[in-house]
Amino acid sequence: MGGLVICGIRNFNVENRAERDISKMKPSPAPRHPSTNSLLEKQMGVNPEIKGEIARKDDKLLSFLKDVYVDSKDPVSSVQVKAAETQEPEEFRLPKGQDFDMINIKSVPKGKISIVEALTLLNNHKLYPETWTAEKIAQEYLIEQKDVNSLLKYFKAIEPK
Repeated sequence: MGGLVICGIRNFNVENRAERDISKMKPSPAPRHPSTNSLLEKQMGVNPEIKGEIARKDDKLLSFLKDVYVDSKDPVSSVQVKAAETQEPEEFRLPKGQDFDMINIKSVPKGKISIVEALTLLNNHKLYPETWTAEKIAQEYLIEQKDVNSLLKYFKAIEPK
């Protein structure tokens, strides 16, 4: 209901308002600085054809302008481009050590680990650092060596006191 009222108010007296705006005086160019004005008068006195050259329209340039055709399209977003590409099927592996059946995870993508696996490998590395080295963890869980090094460096398992 409110949209109908707003539309009526917006379209009220459109022709008269448009005609009033069109018939207004056009803005005049800004006044020139006095020093520039004197230089221009001096140049026009030396070369009187400059005044005619300024006022003349170049038909060749106007014809070039008429030939210009602009066709704009919205750019394709990168999300659409990525979705259009064919995705290779991801390789999955079965999760290891599902003793705590807290989350029913059926498969984990290669290169990633579940929370339970992360806690298990952090605890194993803490208890047996000689056997559970970063290289062995990377092989066991099929993740990259640099990711394992970062995981061991920046994350710690919570210890109850």
